[in-house]
Formats: sequence, C-alpha cells, structure tokens
Amino acid sequence: MSSSPIATPSPPPTTVSSPPYDRIKAVKEFDETKSGVKGLIDSGIKTIPSFFIHPPEILSDLTPRSDFPQPEIPTIDLSAVHHSRAAVVEQLRSAASTVGFFQVINHGVAPELMRSVIGAMKKFHEQPADERKKVYCREMGTGVSYISNVDLFASKAASWRDTLQIKMGPVPAEEKEIPEVCRKEVMEWDKEVVRVGDILLGLLSEGLGLGEERLTELGLSQGRVMVGHYYPFCPQPNLTVGLNSHADPGALTVLLQDHIGGLQVRTQHGWINVKPLDGALVINIGDLLQIISNEEYKSADHRVLANPSNEPRVSIAVFLNPGNREKLFGPLPELTSADKPSLYRDFTLNEFMTRFFKKELDGKSLTNFFRK
Repeated sequence: MSSSPIATPSPPPTTVSSPPYDRIKAVKEFDETKSGVKGLIDSGIKTIPSFFIHPPEILSDLTPRSDFPQPEIPTIDLSAVHHSRAAVVEQLRSAASTVGFFQVINHGVAPELMRSVIGAMKKFHEQPADERKKVYCREMGTGVSYISNVDLFASKAASWRDTLQIKMGPVPAEEKEIPEVCRKEVMEWDKEVVRVGDILLGLLSEGLGLGEERLTELGLSQGRVMVGHYYPFCPQPNLTVGLNSHADPGALTVLLQDHIGGLQVRTQHGWINVKPLDGALVINIGDLLQIISNEEYKSADHRVLANPSNEPRVSIAVFLNPGNREKLFGPLPELTSADKPSLYRDFTLNEFMTRFFKKELDGKSLTNFFRK
C-alpha cells in the first residue's frame, strides 16, 4: 500500500526588522548639520526627532495648576530709588529671599536699544544656515559659539532651541569674532547690563544689611556670558521643552525677553508664568548669590516651554559671575553667626562651574553639593 507523501511545512515569511534606534548616532548627525532646530524647521519636518522627546514625568508637569489664580512675580520700579531707596531695597530683598525672580522697570535702558538687540539676535538666527555654521562650535575658544543645546550629548532629552553664546568678560571675545549682524547691539547691550547689574547688586547688598559696595567689590559682574536664545515654532510642543528646568549657577542673571512668553519659575504654588512685560528686565538670583548670602537670598528653578507659536521666541540672558575663577567663595563672614552658622564650604569658581557643566549631580542641586 503506497503512503501519501508528507507535506513539509513552508518556511516562515522573512521579516525585515528595522535596526534599533541609535540615539547617540541621531544626536551626532543632528549636531553635524550645524543648523540647529531652526534647520529642522526649515527642512519642513512635522514631527520632532525622538531625542527631543522628554519622559512622561516631565511632560505631565508642563501645564500650570488651574485650581488657583496664577500669581505673578514681583515688578519693581527702579526709578523710585531716588526718593524711596529704603522701600526699593526692601522690595528687592523680599523678592530675592522668596521667589528669587522679579522684573524691574524704569531701569534707564533705552527702549530703542531693547528692541534693536532682540531684533539683531533674531536676525543672526534667521540668517541662511551657511552663515550660522561659520560660528557653530561646542568650544568657546574664540569666545563666540553658536550651538543647539549646550548639554546636547549629556542630557536625557534635547530641548527645542538654538543659542548664540558670547563671552563678555573678564576677557571678552574679540569684537571682530562677534557676528557682524548683531555686533554693535551686543556691545551696547553688555554696557547697559553691567550698569543695571551693579545698581541691583548694590541694592541687594543693602538688603543683606551690608554696605552698598560689598557685593560689587567681590567682582560679581566681571565674568559675563551673553546668550541669545532662539525658540522656533515646535510642531509637537507637548512632547518637549524649550529649556530644561534648572537654576542658574552664577550670581545674578539679567534677561531680556520678547513678547511671546513661555518662561516659567517654580514657586511654592508650583510653576507660574513669567509674563512678558513691555520695557521690563527679568532678574533672577543664581546659586552663587544664594551661597554668598548664606541662603538669605534664594535661587529658583526655571524653564521655558516649547514654542507653539508660528512666531519665534527670542530672549537674551547675561549671566553675571565673578571675574576671578581662582578666588575662594562661600558665605560672607558678616552673614554667619553662632545662631546662623555658615551653610556652605568655600570653593573656587572653577570648581563650582566645572560641577555645573559636568552634570555630576545625580539629581541633587548644585548648592547641595557644596553644603556643609
């Protein structure tokens, strides 16, 4: 009896699996375009690359609470210093010792300069990519560098912004190295920031019960870096941020923002918006001033949301730092006592800034690292 042949099973269909996502490779390729997120938008993308997507715990916290009226950070009129100096000192002391963020108006900077420096920075970022590429660099060798995300290779997720960094002191970038499209405005802006910064440091010094010169004599405005941030339209603003939550490491930050909005500060009420106020400068206390003041003043975490507007957001921050990076800093002796001992050890600015940029903090704030 003949047996019927046994059918052999056909081989399973071959599936072509896509290679696993290589984040490092994707980030490197993006960096090598030297065109930033502006380049991505100009290419017509409708979805953001995966390495810009932030984890759910960050994204779920992007909307301010709606169960109470949104408070606003204090606004302080500096022109009142001529007839009510003590009142202005108290307003600054109160703001610096609570929220760590405030806006100042009537500071003496010409409105025309404020408009022109924002316009010049916008022009830089909106030049053809080939022009921007000329200064794209992750090293500040010449004192000028255009980059997207200073921490691009270290952060868990990238942020939707590009930045022009310019070193203004103690050894400033050579004038010819500053892109011509914004050179004149940058130089003028730096002079005004130093003037306003020194006035504020004098008033904040008095707020600590010290002489007007005590903070300025530490050279806290001599080391300066100016950063011009550009936040273009983001097609998926609910998946990323414009600038990660952080506290500034230096003494004081002087920020000029345009009318678009998106800056937020963390307070006891949660995240609140720092609403653009025409003609105002936004000032925030940095970690170094928190330490020098032995925590009389407080630095504050802040962030910028990704920009959902078709119009780009432009802001210019100048970080005021000591000029001497080898000098020891710590709480001022006049602010420590048996009742309030020094909360921090002494350190050089070099050590302090190295810690900040190396991201060796494991979730701890920079100030905690230097706490006694």
